[in-house]
Amino acid sequence: MGKYHFIIIGAGWRALYYVRIAKAMPDIFCLDAVYCRTQEKADKIAREYQIHTTTSKEECAAYKPDFAVIAVNKAEIYNVAVEWMDRGITVLSETPAALDIEALKKLYGYYKAGKKQVVAEQYREYPSNKAALRLIGSGIIGNVNCMNISLAHEYHGVSLMRAYLGIRPDENFTVSGKMYEFPTTETLTRYEQFTDGRIANKKRCVAAFEYDCGKTAWYDFDSEQYRSPIRKNTVKVQGIRGEMIDDRIYYLDKNNKGQADQIITGFHITRTDNPNPNLSEIYEVEKISCAGKVLYEPQWGLRGLSEDETAVATLMIKTALYNRDEAPAPYSVEDAIADAYAAILLKEAVKTGKCIRSDMKRIKE
Repeated sequence: MGKYHFIIIGAGWRALYYVRIAKAMPDIFCLDAVYCRTQEKADKIAREYQIHTTTSKEECAAYKPDFAVIAVNKAEIYNVAVEWMDRGITVLSETPAALDIEALKKLYGYYKAGKKQVVAEQYREYPSNKAALRLIGSGIIGNVNCMNISLAHEYHGVSLMRAYLGIRPDENFTVSGKMYEFPTTETLTRYEQFTDGRIANKKRCVAAFEYDCGKTAWYDFDSEQYRSPIRKNTVKVQGIRGEMIDDRIYYLDKNNKGQADQIITGFHITRTDNPNPNLSEIYEVEKISCAGKVLYEPQWGLRGLSEDETAVATLMIKTALYNRDEAPAPYSVEDAIADAYAAILLKEAVKTGKCIRSDMKRIKE
C-alpha cells in the first residue's frame, strides 16, 4: 500500500516530534503538510525544517491522508479533533482526549457513530514499558495486585497504572490525593539547561487509586519529573509471587525459592548538532532482555529516535493501519476517555481534599 501519509495540525514543541519521526523514517511515512495558522509561522517552520507548510485547511484535507495529527494547545485538542473528524479524516490527537466530562461524552458519541480517533497515549509503547509489561505478563511475579508509580503525570500515569495492574477502562475506582510544594534545584526545561543552582518551589502530587476489583495504585508525580537528572522515574509492581522495582525483578522459582534478575537495556547513542540540550544526544533502545530472554528489539531497526519518539512512531503506524481497516485502534477511545476522566477526578480530589468516586456510566449516558 506504499507509505503512510499524514498531516500535522499545529507547529509547536509536540508537533515537531512528528516531523522528526517522518524525517527518520522516510521509507515508512510521508508528511504531506503542516498546517499553521499564520503565513509567518508557516514560512518559519518551512525554512527551519525543510518541510511543506500551509495555511489552508482545504489543501490539507485534499491530500486525503491516513491520519491527521492534532498537536495544538491542550485546551483546543478536543475542538480541533472534532473538526477534522467531521471532515472524514482519522485523527491521532495529542493527550488528553478532553478536559471536561461533557466533552468526553461527545467524543464517546463520535466513537459510537463510527468516527475514527486515536489518542496518542504513548507511554505503554515505550520500549522500557513494553518490555516490563511483557515480563510481568509472563506470570513471573504472579497475579499483580498493587503498584507505586512515579513516572508520568495525570492521564499518562493512569494509563500506565491500568496497564500494569490489568485494569479495564470501565473499571470504577476511588481517588484521594494531596498536592505538596518543595524547594527544588532547577536543571532542565524543554528548551534550556540551568547550571547556576537556582531554586524554585515545585509541586508534587501524591494520590491513591483504589479500584473496585481490589487492586491499588499509589501515584506520585513531581513537576520536575520528566527532565530533571535529580528526579528519578520509578515503578514498583507487586504480585503474589514477587515484585518488579525499576530494572530489578524478585520472584519465586518453580521450587518456591527466591530469585532475582536484572532487566538489561542496551542503548545506541546518536549525537546531534541540535542546540536544544534535550536533543543533543539521543539514547535509542537497541535491546531489552532479562534472564537471557529478549523482551524488546526495535521492529523497524535503529532510526536515531528517543524512547518517546519510538513510542509515537509505533502509534502512528498502528493508526494508519486502523484507518485502512487493517488493524484495531492502537489505543481505544474508551481507554483514552478513562484516562482523561481519571485525571479530572484526581484534580477534584486534590482540590477538595475529598475521596472521589468514579462513575464510568456517566460518560456513556
